[in-house]
Amino acid sequence: MYIVSLLLPILSSIVTGFWGRKLGASGARVVSCFFIFTCLFVCLISAYEVILCQSSVHVVLWHWMTSDQIDINIAFHFDQISLCMIVVVSSISSLVHLYSCWYIASDPHQQRFLSYLSGFTFSMIILVSADNYLLIFVGWEWIGVLSFLLINFWITRIQASKAAIQAITVNRVGDMFLSIGFFVCLWTFGNVDYISIFSISSYINTNILNAIGILFLLACAGKSAQIGLHVWLVNAMEGPTPVSSMLHAATLVTAGIYLLMRSSPLLEYAPLSLVCILWTGSITCLFAATIGLLQSDMKRVIAFSTISQIGYLVMAVGLSQYSTALLHLSGHAYFKALLFLAAGGVIHSMSDEQDMRKLGGLITFLPFTYTAILVGSLSLIAIFPWSGFYSKDLILELAHGTYTFTSLSAYILGTITAGLTAFYSIRLIGLTFQGTSNASVNSYNHVHEQPFIVQIPFVILIILSIGYGYMTRDILSGLGSDGLMASTFQVVGTHASAIIDAEFQSQMIKLIPTIVTCLSASLAVYFYTINPHFLLSLQESTLGRFTYTFFNKKWLWDVVMGKILVLGMNSGYYTSQTTDRGTLEMIGPRGVITNLYHYSNVLVRFDSGLVTTYASYMLLSTLSLMFVVLII
Repeated sequence: MYIVSLLLPILSSIVTGFWGRKLGASGARVVSCFFIFTCLFVCLISAYEVILCQSSVHVVLWHWMTSDQIDINIAFHFDQISLCMIVVVSSISSLVHLYSCWYIASDPHQQRFLSYLSGFTFSMIILVSADNYLLIFVGWEWIGVLSFLLINFWITRIQASKAAIQAITVNRVGDMFLSIGFFVCLWTFGNVDYISIFSISSYINTNILNAIGILFLLACAGKSAQIGLHVWLVNAMEGPTPVSSMLHAATLVTAGIYLLMRSSPLLEYAPLSLVCILWTGSITCLFAATIGLLQSDMKRVIAFSTISQIGYLVMAVGLSQYSTALLHLSGHAYFKALLFLAAGGVIHSMSDEQDMRKLGGLITFLPFTYTAILVGSLSLIAIFPWSGFYSKDLILELAHGTYTFTSLSAYILGTITAGLTAFYSIRLIGLTFQGTSNASVNSYNHVHEQPFIVQIPFVILIILSIGYGYMTRDILSGLGSDGLMASTFQVVGTHASAIIDAEFQSQMIKLIPTIVTCLSASLAVYFYTINPHFLLSLQESTLGRFTYTFFNKKWLWDVVMGKILVLGMNSGYYTSQTTDRGTLEMIGPRGVITNLYHYSNVLVRFDSGLVTTYASYMLLSTLSLMFVVLII
C-alpha cells in the first residue's frame, strides 16, 4: 500500500507524457486525475495507520550501493511527519490537477503539463519519504528540474524562460550547500542514513554539528526562498497559476523546511545553528511582509506572503517547535493554494489582467471567487476561528514563552509581520473587489464566474482553510499530546516548558498579535475603501514617494544584487584575461608546449645534412667543453 502511493504519480506522469497523444486531451485529464485521486485515497488510509495509530512503517526495496563503511539502500520510512507531508502534497496535487482540467483546457500541450505535475508529485513524495539523505537529494534535484519545466511551460514567453532559469540557478546555490552538508555528514558519521546519523549525534563535536546545521539552513534558504535567495520565488509567478499554487505555495518551498524538521535530532545538539535559523526566519518574515505591502501585481502579493509565512516556519524550527512548524506548514498549504487558485480565477476571468490597480468592483461579478479569496485572506491574517489562527499565534506564543533575547526579538518581529500581513491582505481584497471599476468595459462584459469543476476544489480548500487548524492543533502539538515526538527529536524538558509557558501566559500577551492584526486590517479598510484619497496625498510628498518606491522596488534588493553581480562578472572577466589566459597559460601546459614547439623548430633548421655542418658542431662543442673545464 505504501509503495503504491509512490508508483501511482509516476505512472500518471509516464502515461500522460508518452501516450498523451493517443489518449487525447480528455483522456489525459481523466487518467491523470484518476491516478492522483487514487494516490490521495491510499495516502489517507496510510495516514490513519501511521499518524492516528502511531505505527511507523519502514520499507526496503533493494540494495543501492556499498563502499567501505557506506551501505545505502533504496528504502522509505513512513512515520508521522512523512505521512503528514505526503497527505498535504497528494491532496494539493489532486485539487490542482482538477483545477488544471479547466484552467489549461484550451492549451494544445496540456498532456505535457499534466505529466509534469504528476512527476513533481512523485518527486516530492520521494523526498519526504526517503530513508537517507542521499535519497532526499534525489527527490530534491528532481523537484528542481520539474519546477524549471513547469515555470517554463509556455516556452515561447521570454519572461517565463528568464524566470525558470533564475529559479534553477538560485536553487543551485542551495543545492551546493546541501551537497557540502551531506559530505560533512559522510565524513563525520561515516554514513548518510538517518539511523546512523541521529543515533550518534549527541556524541559529536558541537562545532561540526553547527557547521552541518548552518549548511542545511543555507540549503533551506535556497529552496524555501529565505532572505538573500528569495528572488526566484516571486519571478516564478510567470508560470501558469496551477504551478504557482502547487509548486511555489504549498510543496516545493516547504522542501527546505522538511529538511530542517527531519534533521531535528542533529539540530538539537547544534545551538548556534538554531539561533541562526531563528534569526533568518524572523528577518525574512518582516522583510517579505514590507515588500508585499505596496506591490501592485496580485500574484506577487500572494508570493511575498508565501515568503513571509515560510519565515514563520523557519522561526518555529529555530525555537525547536517542529510539531508547530508542521502544523502551520500544512494549514498554510491549504489556504495559500486557495488564494492562488482564486487569484488565477480572477486573472482568467479578466483577460489575464493581474494589476490590482486596473481591477476593482468585481464583487458583484465574481461573488464565489470573492468568498474564496476572503476566506483564504482571513486564514492568512490569522483571525479566529480560521485555520491560520491556531498555528501562527501558537508560534508567536512559543517565541514569547522561550524567554531568551533571540526568541523575544522573534516575537516582536513576528507580531509586526502579522500586522503587515493583515494590511496587504485587506488591500488586495479592497483593490480587486471593492471600490470603483478600473478595467475596460469589454473586460467586464466578458467576466464570468468559475465553472462547477473549479468550484469543487474551491469548496474543499475553503473547508480546510476554516477547520483544519481546529481539527489538528491538539493532535500535532497540543498540550498533553506527544504530537510528532515519535518522528522528531526534542529536548523534552525545554519542549514541555515552552509549551506550558505558552499555554498559561497572560491573556494580554496572547491577544497582542490579534489586536495588532485587527488594527492593521481596519486601517487597510479605511484607506482602500472609505478614504482612498488619503494615501494618494501622502505619495505627493518626497518622503511618501521615497517610501513607496523603496518598498515597491523590494528594498532595491534587485538593483543592489545586480550591481554586485555585474561587478563580480567584470572582475571575473579581467581576472580571467590577465591571470587565467595570461600568466597561468604562459607558465602552464600551453606555455610549455608553445616553447617546445618553438625551440624544436629552431633546432630543425640546423639539421642540414651536410658533413661540414656536423664537423662545425663537433668543433664548437669540443671548444665549449674545454672552455668550461679550464674555467672550473
